Amino acid sequence: MPKPKQSLSPPPSTRGRTSLPPLDPQRYAPSAARPVQAKARLMENWMEIHAHHHDWGQLVFSISGVVRVNTPDATFLLPPSRALWIPPLREHAVTAVERADLRTLYLHQAPGADAQAGSNIRPDWLEPRVLEVTPLLRELVLQMARLNQPAGTTAAEATTPEPREHWIASLILDELQRAKRLRLGVDLPQDKRLRRLCEAILQAPQRHAALADWAAEVGASERTISRLFREQLGSSYAQWRSQVLLAKALTLAARQLPMGLIAAELGYASASAFTAMVTRTVGMPPSRFFAEA
Repeated sequence: MPKPKQSLSPPPSTRGRTSLPPLDPQRYAPSAARPVQAKARLMENWMEIHAHHHDWGQLVFSISGVVRVNTPDATFLLPPSRALWIPPLREHAVTAVERADLRTLYLHQAPGADAQAGSNIRPDWLEPRVLEVTPLLRELVLQMARLNQPAGTTAAEATTPEPREHWIASLILDELQRAKRLRLGVDLPQDKRLRRLCEAILQAPQRHAALADWAAEVGASERTISRLFREQLGSSYAQWRSQVLLAKALTLAARQLPMGLIAAELGYASASAFTAMVTRTVGMPPSRFFAEA
């Protein structure tokens, strides 16, 4: 029997959450004539864009604020210095963890694709990947999003792009091929009970440290939840929670918060205790991890 489809949207919370559909994606559909399209969207705190997919690949990042992107089997917390590549037809939902100035790029072909060879996407771009947003890439996307097309038209219907749009699009594709790939992202399970627990941890990882306390919230035994972590995610609860804490820490570090405040926000009694966790998990101190991640 097939597994029931999991919702990609975070569970309801006591915060004021607004859930909206994507903005008329067909209006921004890329084409051979206009291979890169960009749009801007201001998302208020805890605004959520419904789970959806496109026939083309896209890049998501924010100019300011942190966004969370859910795919069927992973979640990504993105500060302004990070972007997420989402391949064609991959379902995803976007949530603003805080007020965010979102930018989305739609690509007719994945970076590095060989149109003459009949390939629209290289094997290494078939899965979501987190990329570093360089200052040049950031400015190029800002400029592309400002090139507004005539009201009421789609990208395909719009007139032939001006040379400026062509050159900006070419530079964007080149920058994406050069962008540093970052090993960020937190795997998500398919089991309903474990998924519900993982979503709760993602919302407030500092609420409990012990697995037994989290297991009680979903009405399961600690032993059962521990087994599900191994079966569904191939890791222990402690290992998975450490990845969540690292993702949260990166978003806090992006705001230039001091180490002591980041440690306290994540439930650590001291900066040294937090430093020990980071070093144990990734083999380097937080200062180096934040600089390289």
